[in-house]
Amino acid sequence: MTWKIPASTIDRLSIYMRALDKLGLDGMETVSSLQLAELSGVNSAQLRKDLAYFGQFGTRGRGYEIKSLLQNLRKILGVDKKWKTVLIGIGNLGSALLAYPEFKEEGFEVVGAFDNSFSKVGKKLEGIKIQEIDKVEAFLKIEKIKIGIITTPATVAQEVADSLVKGGVKAILNFAPVSLNVAKGIKVKNVDLSKELESLSYFLTHKKTV
Repeated sequence: MTWKIPASTIDRLSIYMRALDKLGLDGMETVSSLQLAELSGVNSAQLRKDLAYFGQFGTRGRGYEIKSLLQNLRKILGVDKKWKTVLIGIGNLGSALLAYPEFKEEGFEVVGAFDNSFSKVGKKLEGIKIQEIDKVEAFLKIEKIKIGIITTPATVAQEVADSLVKGGVKAILNFAPVSLNVAKGIKVKNVDLSKELESLSYFLTHKKTV
């Protein structure tokens, strides 16, 4: 591909994939662009445009073969393979993410957990031993891990990100409420839960009443 794929398109591919999963479980074999779009919360023109970035998948008059399109989307998104990840910061959120079953179901396996609290280091959570945070770089290099998850306080998130990058991580899922400065070529995806709630509170505050 010689053009840049919009980030919003990549996000929607995940939505299409989940919709196809549901249709497959319901016993369906084919689906029209209109049906898939409605189930995904977009219009059919947008769905066709998103898929057209990656090739031709449907058949005129028949729609999409669910199994085939699902396999193609999994390959495009890279979830047709297994990805080992590490999680830094074993507080309430980090503990909840370790227990989140869909990570493993979607091909993302947390194989290392790290924290700087002596009360947590050495304990096991979801079968994973919590290690001292200063061991993360060596662990990453040995295990050749490319994805890291940060759930630390904002005050230490940048330091943690630096350690992840030094260890060879190329993609970071950041739950800390702070922007990270990383080298070019490192992908950071920020998940700021407070910001999302603030957006909802703005909507409720300014929503016009009839």
